[in-house]
Amino acid sequence: MTINCKGELIDLSSPKVMGILNITPDSFYDGGKHKNESEVLKHVEQMLNEGATFIDVGAYSSRPNAEHISETDELNRILPIVNLILRAFPEVILSIDTFRSEVAQKCIEAGAAIINDISAGKLDSNMLTTIAKLQVPYIMMHMRGNPKTMQKLTDYDDLLKDISYYFSERIAAANASGINDVIIDPGFGFAKTLEQNFELLNKLELFNSIEKPLLVGVSRKSMIYKPLKTSAKEALNGTSVLNTVALQKGASILRVHDVKEAIECIKLVELLDFK
Repeated sequence: MTINCKGELIDLSSPKVMGILNITPDSFYDGGKHKNESEVLKHVEQMLNEGATFIDVGAYSSRPNAEHISETDELNRILPIVNLILRAFPEVILSIDTFRSEVAQKCIEAGAAIINDISAGKLDSNMLTTIAKLQVPYIMMHMRGNPKTMQKLTDYDDLLKDISYYFSERIAAANASGINDVIIDPGFGFAKTLEQNFELLNKLELFNSIEKPLLVGVSRKSMIYKPLKTSAKEALNGTSVLNTVALQKGASILRVHDVKEAIECIKLVELLDFK
């Protein structure tokens, strides 16, 4: 299973790590942490040195009840950072965490390689045609509503069937638009209760039947720290545990704040045989 990033084929048959770079002031774990250019570059360099294949840059916080910002504000935040990173690390494979087609287009034109859309095209009717025109890999996540409303939208007839149906419909729409490389993300924490997050992880292998690379993002989320009665800051050990489970169930990409530990999970799980 491969994806084409700016002409380079990335083989996902061996799982890869996507390091998170939030440049929002209010993200749930690392909001406001990277306040200047040198801190951004230092963090990116560390993630690359620790083994990240992709760096995912986000300028719009999608945590529950996050503040809405305009497209102009998002662009003004993210484009200088994209240019900064690519000047320092020309070979880096940048993923852009956005649901806006204009932000996607401008960042890809600046040299980014992947679009990571929490809405799978549902929050911007131009997104799928834009991705098809740009011919870049597209990560589509399962969510209902938007970050402001999603935690009120957790009633499902059948969680796994509803999410599978959502992906079949969204993948069909992507195929019809002419998108080649699709990655699916079941959206842990997005329009899901704590119990539903664990139901989803428990049955994660069901999504292997879709035959698309599977991205899992549980890093330091409340599904880890709430049951343990700790905090996002103290959730690294729990993150490693759930990343290990996700790998056993077929995850192709781990989206994480802590790259070194995720790489260690992959190395150890690959020494086992689950077939």
